[in-house]
Amino acid sequence: MLTLILCFFTKAQTSDIQIKVISEAKKEPLLGTTIYFEELEKGAVTDFNGIATFSKIPNGNQTIKIIYVGFKTIETTIDIGIQKVFSFKLKSDENELEEIVIQSTRSTRTVKKIPTRIEFIGAEELGEKAIMNPTNISMVLRESTGIQMQQTSLSSGSTNIRIQGLDGRYTQLLRDGFPLYGGFSSGLSILQIPPLDLQQFEIIKGSSSTLYGGGAIAGLVNMVSKTPDEKPALDIMLTQTQALGSTTNVFYSKRNENFGVSVYGSGHYQKAYDSENDDFSNLPKTTSISFNPKFFYYPSKKTTFWIGLNGTYDDRIGGDITKIENGENGIHQYTEENISKRISSQAVYKTQVDSISSVNIKNSISFFDRNLTIPNFNFDGKQINTFTEINYQKTSSKADWIFGANLYTSNFDENDNAILQRDQNDITYGMFANNIFDISDNWILETGLRVDYNTDFGFFPLPRVSLLYKNDSGFSSRIGGGLGYKIPDIFIEEAEFINFENVLNIDKSNLKAEHSYGLNLDFNYQTRLFETIGFSINQLLYVSAINNGLLLNNADNGFFAFENATDEILSKGAETNIKFTYKDFRWFLNYALIDTRLNYLARNPQKPLTAKYNVGSVLMYESEKWRVGYETYYTGKQFLSNGKETTDFVTMGLLLMRNFKFGSAFVNFENFTDRRQSRFSPLVLPPHENPEFPEIYAPTDGFIFSIGVIIKPFGNEEH
Repeated sequence: MLTLILCFFTKAQTSDIQIKVISEAKKEPLLGTTIYFEELEKGAVTDFNGIATFSKIPNGNQTIKIIYVGFKTIETTIDIGIQKVFSFKLKSDENELEEIVIQSTRSTRTVKKIPTRIEFIGAEELGEKAIMNPTNISMVLRESTGIQMQQTSLSSGSTNIRIQGLDGRYTQLLRDGFPLYGGFSSGLSILQIPPLDLQQFEIIKGSSSTLYGGGAIAGLVNMVSKTPDEKPALDIMLTQTQALGSTTNVFYSKRNENFGVSVYGSGHYQKAYDSENDDFSNLPKTTSISFNPKFFYYPSKKTTFWIGLNGTYDDRIGGDITKIENGENGIHQYTEENISKRISSQAVYKTQVDSISSVNIKNSISFFDRNLTIPNFNFDGKQINTFTEINYQKTSSKADWIFGANLYTSNFDENDNAILQRDQNDITYGMFANNIFDISDNWILETGLRVDYNTDFGFFPLPRVSLLYKNDSGFSSRIGGGLGYKIPDIFIEEAEFINFENVLNIDKSNLKAEHSYGLNLDFNYQTRLFETIGFSINQLLYVSAINNGLLLNNADNGFFAFENATDEILSKGAETNIKFTYKDFRWFLNYALIDTRLNYLARNPQKPLTAKYNVGSVLMYESEKWRVGYETYYTGKQFLSNGKETTDFVTMGLLLMRNFKFGSAFVNFENFTDRRQSRFSPLVLPPHENPEFPEIYAPTDGFIFSIGVIIKPFGNEEH
């Protein structure tokens, strides 16, 4: 009897309770809020409904702390035993940075709690770059530290992204986690992605194949699209340049309780532009149209389904201005024309299984049709890519898990009339697992393993590991590394430079897949100087190596054949980013050292068309009414493929924008000192009727002046 009484008395002194947390502004549940009883050393994380459940909490007054990034922390005392449910509203902390949730790692963590080093470009900076170049994302990437936009054709403007000195085929371009670009579209991909409907960029440098499979040897760029909100959004952007380029961008989005929609449309026309009057275009005549509708369905608070379509038509012709405008005549014979059509679909289903786990299913189908024509040669084909993935995520207070499997297919079909039939079909199956574990408040470990199987090249085990250290004094450091691979195909920069003419097909029986390893180490520190100046610095050190690099070499009878390199491609270097803030002013300084060596060549030279030293400075002033930006970039000396050294150069840009209730008006002076390659060396070599085009190492179009407006019928509150 005494035992029963004691048990009953003990139980009566404790209670089971629930604590619910919502945002004060939107009255929405806050998933992932940490609630901690300090004296009891007991904590929990809120579920999808913003509720954390505790059992056997001693009755009486207990002190709790409620923490959520981007909101003011609450520390208060509650009386246990009188009530079972407690509710709290968190206020947004205006002094804290807006919470940045990264999607590339598939976790729901903020950028500060992810061991993988991720560079984030948000909506504000994307808006600035869209003003500088509203037609495509090249400006966004070009001005990021350690990233080079390598133009491969003067006539078409084809451009590849190089991260840390490695060719464009080693970087994976993603849109909302889908690999929609690259391959046959090659250097046209960058030119066909307008920036206005993008919410953020996430850039991971170094081997990332464990996350998304083959191709991410140098890194990946994930472009995250805007999603509809309850408040309707309508952005209309009109831009005109002195080089006779006209661009219109329109984005609209809106959602209600169960449905949402976003629609993006873009149109661009560029007249053939010859900045140095040598009768050859520096900007091709271009007509480009893009249309991207998305439909969202929310059957419950726990489930989201969306489907999107993307269509692009792009016709660009460059070369001899006289032929472009008046037709072939005498020596006016050379043009390069690219007509491409792209249509792709994306479908995503995501549902919350319970308070800590979710299931995601996604699929995309992409069709790309390209016709490239130069005098006496035509390269015409179609490529269909598909991507399907299912993954399961589980999140607890200490660890995030993700398990998944995916199927990737690629089918390139060259026109049946072509002399060289370079069709290629690849099928790759993949399985992966990734874990982020909080060892302590200061140490977080991320580990992952992917195993891919390609039907022609076999198995690829891809482990990776990253470790994050952070403290409360503003210092953090990350170290990480992993393996990568790339299946060979004909769409490399060297083949594109010669328009794929006389390039033989991929011989899968003799070629090996490219393999890589990479390692990154970075240090971060942020503080305040003199209590008024914000200061932050990030220092990155990296090394990447590629074995069995795919090379294009001369074969018999004027043809070109693919071979594997006999030694590695080794890229190592450092990147420094410094930021100062004072009231409405921001000053960014960056420096990149890129030392990329081709060890398979006896003389072991610096990789051609890769500047070893790059320096940048961006000074910004931003108030409610004005935004002013002044940029300066230094590009060091480079080597051409023949070993000749180029000159270094400096480019400058100036942006002025005025905000109004209806939106914004702006003017942009891009490269206003008119630095271009023709000032240092010729862009076109004779004969006029059959010209040769040297390698491109500097801007080709020179100074571009643009003026435009951004109209926001539903308001301009973000400014």
